[in-house]
Amino acid sequence: MRTARKGSVEMPAFMRQLVKETEKRVSSFFKGGRGGAAEGEQPGVEEEKEEVIPSPYLDRPVLDKLTEEGCARWGLTYALGSMQGWRANMEDFHNCVPQLGGELADWSFFAVFDGHAGSTVAQHCSQHLLGHILATGGLEPMDDPERVKGAIIEGFLQTDKHLHSVARREGWERGGTTVVATLISPYYIYFANCGDSRAMLCRSGQVCFSTEDHKPYSPLEKERIESAGGTVTIQRINGSLAVSRALGDFSYKGAESRTPSQQMVSPEPEVFVVERSPADEFLVLACDGVWDTISNEELCAFIHNRLRVCTDLRDVCTQVIDLCLYKGSLDNISIIVLCFPGAPQLSAEALHQEAELEDLLESKVAEIYDELCARGEEPDLLSVLTILASTVIPGLPPGGGIQSKRNCIISAYYQQRETHKPTLPNGLEDS
Repeated sequence: MRTARKGSVEMPAFMRQLVKETEKRVSSFFKGGRGGAAEGEQPGVEEEKEEVIPSPYLDRPVLDKLTEEGCARWGLTYALGSMQGWRANMEDFHNCVPQLGGELADWSFFAVFDGHAGSTVAQHCSQHLLGHILATGGLEPMDDPERVKGAIIEGFLQTDKHLHSVARREGWERGGTTVVATLISPYYIYFANCGDSRAMLCRSGQVCFSTEDHKPYSPLEKERIESAGGTVTIQRINGSLAVSRALGDFSYKGAESRTPSQQMVSPEPEVFVVERSPADEFLVLACDGVWDTISNEELCAFIHNRLRVCTDLRDVCTQVIDLCLYKGSLDNISIIVLCFPGAPQLSAEALHQEAELEDLLESKVAEIYDELCARGEEPDLLSVLTILASTVIPGLPPGGGIQSKRNCIISAYYQQRETHKPTLPNGLEDS
């Protein structure tokens, strides 16, 4: 993490050490517990006889991150961050095309695909959706919003149709993917959403626009589901699928005499058009692994703040991922951040404030560690975090809170542990 402090412990090694030594307890602290048997508790005899159903979650999260960055010739910069997290499999995919080329060289396309019941559909759609949109011929330099909207919708429908033929040929029985995408032209920003991933545009430090999630219990979605012969039970289609629009999921698309957009699960995206403004700062595309733990306003404030102290846009993405993980996300986590020319820039004042905050956190950790030692208590990491969480800390990143600075906190903790390590007499250290 490149912020104001020198000598910060890098995230990968740092988190591996945390996972190795205190992972279950720290995760329980931040997430409020994952449920299940208590540590060390053995299942009963009757439970052992029951059929074991593979858990969709891991005992430990996969923390390795995929990152990517790039730019467009017209001034856009972007970065991607993606992590498997607690999920047993990685089912997220993405597509980043900062310049479409040819007559559309000043157009950009980005999308996040959040797969479910496998990764095959998400991977396939990430490779073919843009091609189907371009094949409609509706994207032209003249930039007619209605034609572009029609091209996007048709591109989604054609992708689903092509996917269905491939699925039958290849024998895919299940699986689907949500999609959130943006197409940026010189004059407009087009948003396309199909499912419960989300896009958000921040302008002048505020949320200017965000897409709406497609959930089965939403009135219009529920009406369509029931008209197609389905039910909404425990907020899911037929008690199973938690999204009402997606590509794939063909077992929910078999109602006769109904168009693809009238099926229980619709492949038709909602498409919105926002005219570009010099006040546009950044745009976010992210799967529900992000939005399940943080609101639009919180994420806008957090990214706005991080852009003023981070020299690398990829660091902003990884900090968002880590924040969501520690706020309790159990899902795959993927985010794309697109920065327009008007985005916040690195600030000497903000860097100074960040350094002061990290100095304060380090001193607080030292105080807590010493206090626990003086009371004869074991100064374990969870105890330090618990006490620190109840302490008023000024200057924390807006939208992120104490959880967004856990790298600094845990680094300071291990520094204290190293400092307090008993010193062996000379001659015994190597024995």
